[in-house]
Amino acid sequence: MTVSAPVAARTGPAGHIAGLPFYIAVGLIAGAVIAYQLTVMRIFAVASWTHFGSLVVSIAMFGFGVVSAVMVIGKDSFQKRWEGWVSAALLAFGPLMVIANTVAQTVPFNPIFLVVDPAQKWRLALSFILYFLPFVPGALFIGLAFLKGQDRFGRVYFADMTGSGLCGLVLLLAMYVLFPETLLAVPVGLWALGGLAWFLGGGMRKRAVALVVLAAGTIVLMLAAPQINTSPYKGVSYARAFPDSQLLYEDTSPFGHLEVYDSSYFHFAPGLSDMAALNLPEMPTHAYLGMFIDGDGPIGIIRSLPESQLGYFRFLPMYMPYLLHEAPEVFVVQFGGGISTELALSQGASAVTVAEGNPMVLDAVRGDTPVAEATGHVLDDERVTVIPYDGRLYAPQVEGQYDIVDLSLADSTGLSSPGGFAVFENHMYARESVQAYMRALRPDGVLSMTVWNKENPPKSVLRVLATVVAAAEAEAARDGGPPVAERFHISHTFLSTLTILYQPDGFSDAEAATLDTHTGRMAFELLYRPGQTWDGEDAEAVFQAFRDLYFDPARLESEGADVNMTAGNLYRLVIDRLIAGDLESVREQYVFDIDPVTTDRPYLVGYLKSQDLPTFFGMLEAVSDEWGYLLLWATFAVSLVFGSILLLIPVAFGWRSIFARQPGKLGVLIYFLCLGLGYIVVEIGMISKFMIALSSPTVSASVLITGMLVFTGLGSLASGRYLDRCRRVMPFIYVAIAALIVLYALGLDPVLEMIGVWPYWLRITACLVLMFPPAFLMGFPFPVAMAMLSKLGKEHLFLWAWGINGMFSVIGAVTVPLVAVQFGMSSAILIGAVAYLVAWPAFRSVLKPGAAGASATGAGAGAPA
Repeated sequence: MTVSAPVAARTGPAGHIAGLPFYIAVGLIAGAVIAYQLTVMRIFAVASWTHFGSLVVSIAMFGFGVVSAVMVIGKDSFQKRWEGWVSAALLAFGPLMVIANTVAQTVPFNPIFLVVDPAQKWRLALSFILYFLPFVPGALFIGLAFLKGQDRFGRVYFADMTGSGLCGLVLLLAMYVLFPETLLAVPVGLWALGGLAWFLGGGMRKRAVALVVLAAGTIVLMLAAPQINTSPYKGVSYARAFPDSQLLYEDTSPFGHLEVYDSSYFHFAPGLSDMAALNLPEMPTHAYLGMFIDGDGPIGIIRSLPESQLGYFRFLPMYMPYLLHEAPEVFVVQFGGGISTELALSQGASAVTVAEGNPMVLDAVRGDTPVAEATGHVLDDERVTVIPYDGRLYAPQVEGQYDIVDLSLADSTGLSSPGGFAVFENHMYARESVQAYMRALRPDGVLSMTVWNKENPPKSVLRVLATVVAAAEAEAARDGGPPVAERFHISHTFLSTLTILYQPDGFSDAEAATLDTHTGRMAFELLYRPGQTWDGEDAEAVFQAFRDLYFDPARLESEGADVNMTAGNLYRLVIDRLIAGDLESVREQYVFDIDPVTTDRPYLVGYLKSQDLPTFFGMLEAVSDEWGYLLLWATFAVSLVFGSILLLIPVAFGWRSIFARQPGKLGVLIYFLCLGLGYIVVEIGMISKFMIALSSPTVSASVLITGMLVFTGLGSLASGRYLDRCRRVMPFIYVAIAALIVLYALGLDPVLEMIGVWPYWLRITACLVLMFPPAFLMGFPFPVAMAMLSKLGKEHLFLWAWGINGMFSVIGAVTVPLVAVQFGMSSAILIGAVAYLVAWPAFRSVLKPGAAGASATGAGAGAPA
């Protein structure tokens, strides 16, 4: 039976809480919170380092936990002064967003000095406090809305989730128009609209005028004060400082903030042989533009070279497959800076197929842009065919069609990364993708992979080698051709590039000799050729020496003096083991994890072994390029500590007066812990999964967050119909959610690969359709349980449960990448299935009557509408 809301909840200036303005305001303010989070992430990605944005936002989200804890203790006070608290929260939220970011951008925090400069830790803490502040009024408003609207919680939660999702979509669309430094206008605008809806809907015209004045002042401050202060150690900062630097082209979208600079100071020599200067009559000068995406780079865009300088290409490692093929048909897996495409055309390729998944790059080098002019309109050449999506998705469609498949220098140099490499999904180098490249070759075709080789001792390059060899083993088993040992030719230049050549039919003696001769002439170091075996004396001593480098320097100094620790020797040793199918011994003996990259575990970082993490935390300066991964562990630890404190504060201060008389406390804790953890694990995991089809992490995050929040909101709205039957209905919901999560975790990848070749708008639509079933069902457990807590007179547990859900959402968000790096994304997503199954029995505790019984009076007494 539906009971009308208490009269007290419908009277006074805030008597509009049952009306449309209430729900609109809740949706817009919740959307402003989401938009602010995503905007801060973008600001950190452009200004400093995206992982510190994740850290600050994740911890700042504990503003919801703080508000929850305070509201549990002071619930009566918040109820009595509800209208005043709501107005204060609304008026403070918008200005604090801009003030906090403006001040934070003046804090001279530099992650590159985090280890050597103790002051950096305090500056990071100050950044946390600043970004924490806006979340307090935002969370307070939402908490107060939940408190007052708990008699119809399903509807309020629908407004919260749907508003968040739709506003996330608004921010996504705004990224096509607004550059990062003005993106804060979106959450500020959403806040202003939400506040006006609230005050005007409640007849509070003076407060509406005050809000308009505050909004105007906030916008003025945002435009007057810099909202992004780019780190001087970002690559783009160097480019801007060049005396003759000129911004040639700029664009923005969810794919990033793209800038192309022209300067005579750009000098790229990707693996260029030292012999070039001695043998070329004319070396190219001012041959490159510098492309930066979110300030990272540079990626060298090669200009169109005059005929007299085309000999330059012969001294690059990417030239080697052209020694074996005349007028080849070439597939360039990623256009990048265009060097592979220019090389192919200069060497007489009969046809060149170029794939590029970032539409901003294609827009920059096509049409009438200055970049297109500088490159000689290379993509307009009649021999060139452009594939406007990732090459890894195109390759499976063209089995056996190409003489050369080229994947070279797909990433920026990484030399300017201000504090480590981010943990992000890179499906381009996954074993399954490499197998697709191999199958795209004709039997005598050549896969050429040139990667940056700037780590000493090697880490990610060894992982690439392990991946390529694993792919070759799978192909050898499939095609029954020559053994893996005959299919590779590998060379490198120290601290520059490494080039892997692969041929399905195996290199003949003549072909191998041709490559050997060229390698010698170019002064490249030969690492492997068919028939070669490692000729070192003591493999175990080599592996031990590299481990002692970090864990026992004294023994290395006394016993490792005679060990050959050159990069070339290590490469030859590891390649020999890999070719022999002995990855296991390398996995056990080498200091770093070099397990192959897969579609389910698409990470080139995260090479620290779990058992070694405690030691490496004490020598951060030695593994600064792994800070992205280590920071995830630090965030996880901090989240657990803060979460535990905020979880226990209400219990400590209100045990006798609140919790001692409430049955089922532990069950309620477990239930909402599972919901918070389960929901965010699925959301974050699916964002990573859907990158297979959507390519861009920003687009994937925006689409998945929007879809899940909107669909979850619809589920929340529908859940109100089943409250009287929740004991019978909810078990089926938990099982259905878990079953869908398992199905998606284990079987979604092939579907996403198919979707990934569709037009982009259709890809987004298909991804949203895929997410509807689980997201809709995931909208039931939280509002049903919250409504039952209210109905059963357990208002303090109602507020506590909201905080628990939010806190473990933060913890779950950090858990996903940690588990994914170690065990794969599917394993991380399956945690969500387990969480929802555990929530099933815990739901019984939620249904236990409160101390006041089911007949409790007051704001929580009515059955949800």
